[in-house]
Amino acid sequence: MESLEHLNLSHNCLSGFIPKNFNEMNRSLEVDISYNDLQGPVPDNKAFQEAPIEALEGNKDLCGNVRGLRPCNPSFTRYEHMSRNKLVFSITFPLLGALLLLLASIGIYFILQKRKKDASTEHSEELLSISDFDGNILYSDIVKATDNFDDAYCIGKGGYGSVYKTKLPSASIVAVKKLHSLPNGERNFRKEFLNEIKALTEIRHRSIVKLYGFCSNAQHSFLVYEYLEKGSLATILNEEEKATELDWSKRLNIVKSVAHALSYMHHDCSPPIVHRDISSKNILLDRDNHAHVSDFGTAKLMKLDSSNWTEVAGTYGYIAPELAYTMKVTEKCDVYSFGVLALEVIKGKHPGDLIPSLSSPLTRENMVLKDVLDQRLPIPPPEVQDEVIQMLNIAITCLHANPQSRPSMNMIATLLSV
Repeated sequence: MESLEHLNLSHNCLSGFIPKNFNEMNRSLEVDISYNDLQGPVPDNKAFQEAPIEALEGNKDLCGNVRGLRPCNPSFTRYEHMSRNKLVFSITFPLLGALLLLLASIGIYFILQKRKKDASTEHSEELLSISDFDGNILYSDIVKATDNFDDAYCIGKGGYGSVYKTKLPSASIVAVKKLHSLPNGERNFRKEFLNEIKALTEIRHRSIVKLYGFCSNAQHSFLVYEYLEKGSLATILNEEEKATELDWSKRLNIVKSVAHALSYMHHDCSPPIVHRDISSKNILLDRDNHAHVSDFGTAKLMKLDSSNWTEVAGTYGYIAPELAYTMKVTEKCDVYSFGVLALEVIKGKHPGDLIPSLSSPLTRENMVLKDVLDQRLPIPPPEVQDEVIQMLNIAITCLHANPQSRPSMNMIATLLSV
């Protein structure tokens, strides 16, 4: 404040006396405090004393040795001091009362929580049935069907939990994702668990995995999904026999399905949902090779009135570069990951070092299509080749270093539908 040269506080509904430390603004050249509700003496420095009346007008009762203002009454100083004491009392005592009430409430809360915990140690299930399953029966059936989550039933492991293939007594087969505690503690573990539930219970799309139910208690926390027979796209692309079964038409449809799912999440959900971990391991295929986006443990529900800052989340090799230095989540983070995924489907493996080279126009011009395609498949026929080239070009635009230069998922889904 002592170095401030220009200060404009006009039209701000400010009230009360101007603080005395404004006298120390000796470098000020210009001030404007007009049209507030200020009163009392004007600060004794050059900027205020030489201010035109237009910069001071519109206030309640300013005074001082300034042209256009009346001289200050000596009682003003005493009145200002009394007003400040009154203000201190009016703020301090209610705050102390509120603090005592808060501490009492916290004490009562912990006492009640302890009693509740003691009364429910024998059986403490918090369940929700979202589909046709009864919550209590679902919990017991899953624990029994997996032999209390024995590794023999595990079909996959990730950073947030393990997935088990489970056959229920009704003959229905479901995938159960049992979450384990994260290294940084129980709080984040619960946060990831509730994020996935909140995201999945609010969305419905044929290319997004269905959530049947969930359980959270002292022993287990897990989510119950539809079971998708062919597993993850990453596993399929890593196995030559399975990869060759995914011809170019099937691969195009997989990318289109993911594009439509992300377009729905970004543009048709309120608030928009950013997945934050789009990768081939989180794309599951059903028996008809239709793609389903899964694993919403890191999903973020976008707040339209905030900047959406967060910690970095996602899979290495798919994370948008701006997250390394801005920590700001936007839908364009998913767009970047989608671009990597689309290239992976075309190339048959993660594009890796190909990504930086695609940022060079010269490299793109000299790029030979067959060098980018999965060598395990025959060259696509002419009627399909144009679509593959279009998808390749879209993927490249998704990888632009500037997030604002990337297309939206709505635009991508529209282009791929033409």
